[in-house]
Amino acid sequence: MLFDLTMPIFLFLLCFIAIKVYEKIEGKLKRILEEKEFQVKDVIVLVIAMGVMISIMVIVPSLALALLILFAFSMLIFTFLLMVTEKWYLSLIPSAIFVLLYYFGVFWNIPYLWNVYIIDIFAVVFAILITVYLGSLFTWKTTAVFAVLLTAVDIIQVLLTGHMGEVASKAVQSELPLLVFLPIFPPVYNAEQGLAMMGLGLGDLFFAGLLSLQAFKQLGKDSALLSMIGISASFFVFETLLLNYKIEFFPGTLMIVCGWLPLVVIKQLRGASR
Repeated sequence: MLFDLTMPIFLFLLCFIAIKVYEKIEGKLKRILEEKEFQVKDVIVLVIAMGVMISIMVIVPSLALALLILFAFSMLIFTFLLMVTEKWYLSLIPSAIFVLLYYFGVFWNIPYLWNVYIIDIFAVVFAILITVYLGSLFTWKTTAVFAVLLTAVDIIQVLLTGHMGEVASKAVQSELPLLVFLPIFPPVYNAEQGLAMMGLGLGDLFFAGLLSLQAFKQLGKDSALLSMIGISASFFVFETLLLNYKIEFFPGTLMIVCGWLPLVVIKQLRGASR
């Protein structure tokens, strides 16, 4: 039987790092964002926008998609660092490095400037930045609504329309940091592709980080730890099924939310018993 320890452990560590980063800059984020919070209507609009964007990315030419991602992610780096450092020239340098590495690595085909390891690093950085920034705007209620709606949209886009798989394939071809690919452990080799890898989308990384961060904000460190363990354990079980039944695409949000739900149920039961 095939199974993988790499991705579940990686998910746990990513959520842990996102929470630690949030702890460091929580006060500054609240001052900058003026303690604003998403309302349910904002979450509904956000999920609809995400679903529509996935469908648009399917029909957008690869070059246009690359330019769009480069612009969006470089602006994300710049904006986040500007909030933290309050110095525009320091915030501009990492954004420029990201764009230049992609340009020379992909268009000039210089592999040591842009390869799967560098792509993974940037994807992780973007996932953490998005988690910390947007996570500060969510409440426990809007997180629950977001989890339900996003999981539903993900199921539709992966299993019904197939758009998520098409976007993932296009991202791989264009070498965009929209997915993280890690070798499964224990390692598995095949004659055609070599070392077997498991991929997980940027949206799924953000989703796992968001759920864990909200558990930390609303319930404390112990609950956040339980959330991260639950998410990792759930992902391990689902991933084992995918590996053994050779399922190529499956909704990552469903794998993640199933590990988070027990924490929500326990919270509701405790609240009802008081």
